[in-house]
Amino acid sequence: MGVVILQERCNQLRALHIPGTPLVLPNAWDAASARAVVAGGFPVVATTSGGVAEALGYEDGERAPAAEMFAAAARIARSVDVPVSVDAESGYGLPPDELVAALLDAGVAGCNLEDTDHKSGGLTQRDRYADRLAAIRRAATAQAYGLVINARVDVFLADHGARPVEHLDEGIARARAYLDAGADCVYPIFLHDERTIAKFVEAAGGPVNILAWQAPPVSRLAELGVARVSYGSAIQHRLLQNLATILAEIRDYDSAHP
Repeated sequence: MGVVILQERCNQLRALHIPGTPLVLPNAWDAASARAVVAGGFPVVATTSGGVAEALGYEDGERAPAAEMFAAAARIARSVDVPVSVDAESGYGLPPDELVAALLDAGVAGCNLEDTDHKSGGLTQRDRYADRLAAIRRAATAQAYGLVINARVDVFLADHGARPVEHLDEGIARARAYLDAGADCVYPIFLHDERTIAKFVEAAGGPVNILAWQAPPVSRLAELGVARVSYGSAIQHRLLQNLATILAEIRDYDSAHP
């Protein structure tokens, strides 16, 4: 993919982050699912790290080799003519310049980057992660690469959003720090309580991504000012459940038709 085309796709992706008119992303995990997303009329393909890792034979949480994850991202980006945003987890421990080079080489317009520290199992300290995001932004700018960064805020992750008010202040502080550091959007994953979403969106100071799991309908999220809605690995899991049903029908056919 040429540099000009990639830059155009970065600009397209960034422009679609409109509070109140959310960019809806049914996440893909391979070239076939990415093409299906585009055929369904969606203007952007976003990947799910959990789905990609599972398709490659690994578990989520940076257990898949980075090289395999980026190779999968590149295949997806080559397979469609729309911007692709890749779930890059926490960046696989790569220094900012190497991470940006890998994303650029894959031909993706954007990425998710999360503040979970997969080695310790906890959260990266807020200022430290903001500094990392700023360094990634500088590295992308140095390459004239308009990378769209969706910075995941993982404070609601530990309890899957069960006690959102307890984590709200820290979540907002992280969102503001990440946006100030150069992120284009912030993603408080597993925040699904409507009142808390409204407070988060109002206070964050930039576009907000919400995971569709247990969240209000997209129409209501739009009313709350959300700019992006993701489905994560839910679609892949639903398809695998359907596959299990089909396989059971095949297995049981002979006994049902002696």
